[in-house]
Amino acid sequence: MSPVQHGCRGCGSIQPMDTHDHEHPRALSRSGAWRLVALIPGLVARLAAAAALTAAAAWPALALASPDLKPVTVARGLSQPWGLAFLPDGRMLVTERPGRMRIVTPDGRLGEPLQGLPPVDVKGQCGLLDVALDPKFAENRWVYWTYAEAGEGGNGVAVARGRLQERALTDVKVIFRQLPKVDSSLHCGSRLAFAQDGRLFVGLGDRFGRKDDAQNPANHIGKIVRIEADGRVPADNPLVGRTGAAPEVFSLGHRNIQGLAVHPVTGELWQTEHGPQGGDEVNAPEAGRNYGWPVVTYGRNYGIGTRIGEEGPKPGFEQPLQWWVPVSIAPSGLAFVTSDRYPGWKGSLLMGALRAQVLVRLTLDGRKVVTQEQLLANLRARIRDVRQGPDGWIYLLTDGVEGQIIRLER
Repeated sequence: MSPVQHGCRGCGSIQPMDTHDHEHPRALSRSGAWRLVALIPGLVARLAAAAALTAAAAWPALALASPDLKPVTVARGLSQPWGLAFLPDGRMLVTERPGRMRIVTPDGRLGEPLQGLPPVDVKGQCGLLDVALDPKFAENRWVYWTYAEAGEGGNGVAVARGRLQERALTDVKVIFRQLPKVDSSLHCGSRLAFAQDGRLFVGLGDRFGRKDDAQNPANHIGKIVRIEADGRVPADNPLVGRTGAAPEVFSLGHRNIQGLAVHPVTGELWQTEHGPQGGDEVNAPEAGRNYGWPVVTYGRNYGIGTRIGEEGPKPGFEQPLQWWVPVSIAPSGLAFVTSDRYPGWKGSLLMGALRAQVLVRLTLDGRKVVTQEQLLANLRARIRDVRQGPDGWIYLLTDGVEGQIIRLER
């Protein structure tokens, strides 16, 4: 069955904003509405053709189901939460996009915002974003986070780290800055993931208006970068020594990265990113490879549905392992299941979805997606992040001004 689902991204808006992340579309003017009406016949024809092509493809089976899962609310009252990381004692670090990081206890008590964070440029989709613990956190107390940093030219994503104390972060230092800074409030990304060798992957967006820069190896726009835990460039990064290339770049051709996870067995990096109208992707990025945006993409231009690039395959560009057309589900945080609490789930890849408001379970055979299952539609919640806790349960972070932490029990 085709993975076409969940209506058009952006609720039919033709406004130039990333409604995967679901900022509410502005109202159309009367003249704009008539122009949109005039486009409808052609748009319907295009969507029908795309749906027919998709139905003919060999897609993994799709199940719309909710097995014996019991969502339990652990905490509520979070404002636009974005990232979640578990401390060794079972408490949670949670970021809120307006610029706050809190400790949340296992019984749901929200701590006061931690002190010590550098200034956060909160605009549109940008603000305080992901958070991750150093693999040796129990020894060094290092916490890492991504955020929008203002500066000359606009803003860009920065990575900072600091040592966690009970009410503050100390020894705070910015260890990476996305360059160039751009005058934009969109497509900041971003996610963090530590590799098994201790290096840090950072997923970065294309800033919406700079999509062509995703193909330029000289900058950090629309890239995954790989750095040491202190921000230094690893000597074995794929573009080190290449004239005119940013040495931090690990892979290029990405649009708006929303999920990163390292496979617990193979150590491979897996990633989700938003397409425009359709074209959401799951990839397993490799060093020096190009993932297409905007030259090769299944996504279409907003509203009118015209092509942006080629659909591939195309020599020199990697095909996604899974994609969604002609409409989007807006994939978000990722987690591999290693727990025994969910029979039959071990080895699955879990993915939140903002637009679709479901939890997606992908069953894998190596890198092949065998089936996809959509869960928890009855929650009607935009799922921003997914994490497996130290207790083996899956935890979800829901988006919005009244965000929640939800534990999935059986």
